[in-house]
Amino acid sequence: MKNTKITSVNTAGMRRKREFKDRLANLTIGLGGVGVIAAICLIFFYLVFEVWPLFSGADLEKKAPVQTQAVALYLDADEYNESGIRVLADGQVQILDVKTGKIESATKLPLPEKVRIAHVQRGPILSGLVGIGLSNGQLLVAKPKYDISYGPNNSRIINTSLAFPYGETPLTVDRNGAPLQVFDVRGNDEDLRVTAFAEGRVQRLSFSTGAEASSGLSLSFGDDDADNSNFTEVEREDLPYAGRNVQQIIVGQDGNWAYVFHDGNRASVFNVRNEPIYTQEVALTGPTADVTAVVALQGNVSLMVGDSSGELAQWFMVRDSSSGSDSFNLQKIRSIKLGDAAITALAPEARRKGVVAGDANGNVSYYYTTSNRLILQESAGTSPIRTVAMSARSLGLMVQTDNAYSFWKLEIEHPDISMQSTWKPVWYESYEAPTYTWQSSSGTADFESKLSLMPLTFGTIKAAFYAMLLGAPLAIFGAMYSAVFMSPKLRRKVKPTIELMEALPTVILGFLAGLWLAPTIEDNLPGIFSLLILTPITIVLVGGLWSRLPLEKRAFADGWAPMILIVPLLITGYASFAFSQPIENMFFGGDLRSWLEVSTGLNFDQRNSLIVGLAMGFAVIPNIYAIAEDALFAVPKHLTNGSLALGATQWQTLIRVVLPTASPGIFSALMIGLGRAVGETMIVLMATGNTAIMDWNIFEGMRTLSANVAVEMGEAEVGSTHFRVLFLSALVLFVLTFILNTVAEVIRTRLRKKYGSL
Repeated sequence: MKNTKITSVNTAGMRRKREFKDRLANLTIGLGGVGVIAAICLIFFYLVFEVWPLFSGADLEKKAPVQTQAVALYLDADEYNESGIRVLADGQVQILDVKTGKIESATKLPLPEKVRIAHVQRGPILSGLVGIGLSNGQLLVAKPKYDISYGPNNSRIINTSLAFPYGETPLTVDRNGAPLQVFDVRGNDEDLRVTAFAEGRVQRLSFSTGAEASSGLSLSFGDDDADNSNFTEVEREDLPYAGRNVQQIIVGQDGNWAYVFHDGNRASVFNVRNEPIYTQEVALTGPTADVTAVVALQGNVSLMVGDSSGELAQWFMVRDSSSGSDSFNLQKIRSIKLGDAAITALAPEARRKGVVAGDANGNVSYYYTTSNRLILQESAGTSPIRTVAMSARSLGLMVQTDNAYSFWKLEIEHPDISMQSTWKPVWYESYEAPTYTWQSSSGTADFESKLSLMPLTFGTIKAAFYAMLLGAPLAIFGAMYSAVFMSPKLRRKVKPTIELMEALPTVILGFLAGLWLAPTIEDNLPGIFSLLILTPITIVLVGGLWSRLPLEKRAFADGWAPMILIVPLLITGYASFAFSQPIENMFFGGDLRSWLEVSTGLNFDQRNSLIVGLAMGFAVIPNIYAIAEDALFAVPKHLTNGSLALGATQWQTLIRVVLPTASPGIFSALMIGLGRAVGETMIVLMATGNTAIMDWNIFEGMRTLSANVAVEMGEAEVGSTHFRVLFLSALVLFVLTFILNTVAEVIRTRLRKKYGSL
C-alpha cells in the first residue's frame, strides 16, 4: 500500500514537471514567433520612416511683408538667408536684412549722369552674373558678393556688396543710344558675350580686355574688384532675324542655342555653334495666350515659359533621330496650370531643376520639373508679383510685389521625387524621349539625378527569372529521381552532397562567375550553346539505350543508373568546347558576338544574364532540391504501394500520386528558391556588369535592387535624396518578397487542403 502511494506521488510530480516544460516550451516558441513578427514590423516601419520624407511637401514660414514704394528689379540673398541685395529702377543698390527687409545700407550704381536702368537680366544661374541694361544703350555687368568672416563667439559676419567683374565702366551695346531692354549675358575668365536686340537687329557681341585680346592673358573672373576700364568690344555679328517685336533673348546650353522670343507667343531658335544658322520658329502658346515670362533652368538646357493664361511649360531642344541627321527641334516637354492669372515673374533654383513663379494675382508657386510636382502655392499679396528670387540653398524665397517685399523661410528637401518620376517614364533634359533611367551621380554641376526604380525592379525580376529557368527544372527533376527511383544507398550520398552546395558562400560564386566563368563563356560561346543543346540530347539517348539493354547485361542496378551518364556527359562537355572555335569559324565568320549584333541586333556584354542564370541557378538548386526531395520522399508508402499494386508503373505513380500529394512542399521549395533569387546580392553584384537597363536580352546585364543598395549606400550622403531612394529600393524589395511569400503561402495552404486527406 505504501509503495502504491509513493508511486502515485512520483507520477503526479512527473506529470507536473512535464506540464511545466510543455508550458515553458509553448511560451518560448510563442515569444520567439511574436519576436520575429515584431522584428519584421520594426524593419518595415523603419524603412517607411526613412522613405516618408521623399513624398512630403514644403514646410513654409512666411514673414510679415514690408511695405515699399519702390519696386525692386533684382533680388538676391546669401546662402544663409541673412543678407541680401535689392536693385531699384533709379540705380539704388540696397543691402538689407533678408528676413526683416530692414535696409542696412544703400549705394548707387556707377551710372552715367541722367541714365536710368532699362532692364535687369540674370545670366546663367551658376555664374551669378547680372546684366543691367541702361537707358542709353549701354550695359553694366554685376555680380553679388558675400564675404563671410567670423567674429567674437564664433558669430558669422557677412559683408555684402555688388561687384563688377568686368569693370565699372558701362559697355556700349546699342550704338544708337536706344534703351537696352532685351539681352542675355554670359561670361567666364576669358571674355564676356552679349546677345542683344540692338540697333533694330539681334546681335552677338564679344568683349575682352586689350591685354587679353593681344597677349592671350586671362581675365581673373574671381577678382571682382579688378579695374577693367579697357574692357572693349572685339567682335559683333548679326543673327539672321528680321523681325521687330523682340521680347526676350536667352542663350542656352553652353552657348549652342539662341532663343529669340517675339510677337507675343513665338520663339525663333538659332544654332550658333559654328556660324549663325536659322533653325526653326515655334509657337509657344495657343492663339489666345501670350508669353509673359521666360527663364532658363539651372544648366541652361530647359526653358520655363509662363503665359497670360497661367500655364507654366518646360521646353528644350530634342534630337530628331528620325531624320537621320544631326537636327534638333524645340519641344514642349511638360506643363502645369498654376491658375487663371498671367505669370509675371520666374526664378530658377541654383542647384536643382525647380522654378518659382509669381502671377498677377499675387500668388507664388514652386514647381519641380522632373517630378512634375506643384509643391507650393501660396498668396504673397493682392498686387502682381514683379520679382522673385531663391537663395542658393533653396532655403529662402524673396518676393517683391508692386507695394511690398516679403521673405519666406522654406524647407523643401526632396522635390525631385514623386510616384511618377519613380515608376513612370520621365523625359529628362537632352533625351530624345521619356525613359526609365537610373543614374545617381555625375561629374558636372548641371547634372540632374535620374532615380527611376523601374530598371532596378526589372533587373531583379530578370535575374530571378533566368536563375529559376536554369535551377528550378534541374532541382525538381533531380528531387523526383532521387526520391522515387534512386537506390537508398546512392541517395544517402547524393542528397547530402547537393545540400552541402548551399554552404558555399555566394561571394565565392560571384567571384568565380565574374572572373572565370564570364570570360570563359565569352571565348567559347558556341561551345556553351552546344553544351546546353547536347546535354539533354545525350541524357535522352543514353537513357534510351540503357532501357533497351537486357537486364543481365546492365552494369548497374536501376537505382544506380545515373552512374552511366558520367562518362557520356564528360565527353559531351569536352567535345562542345573542343569544337567551339571550328563551329564559330565555319558558321559565324569567326566572331559570334559580331554576328549576333549584326544579324539579330542583340548586344553582347561579357557579364550578362546568362552568367547570372548559371551562377545564381547553381546557388538556388540546393534550396529547391532539399525541400522538394523531402516533400516527395515523405509521401506515405501506402499510396505508392497501392498504386503499384493496382498495376501502375513507377512513372505513372510519380505523376498521378506522388507529385499531387507532394505539390504543397514542391511549391514551397520553388517559392523559397525564388525568394533567394530575388534577394541575392553578391552574385548579381559581381557577375552582371551592374548596368541599369531594361532589356530581356540574355546577353546583356542588369542591376538589381539589392545590388544597387550594396553598391551605392556607402557613397550616399545621409539624409539626401539619393540616400532615401536607396531605402525606398529596400522597401520595394521588402514588399516584393512579402507579396511573393504571402501568395505562396495561400497557394500552398490550398494545395495542402486538397491533397492532405489522401
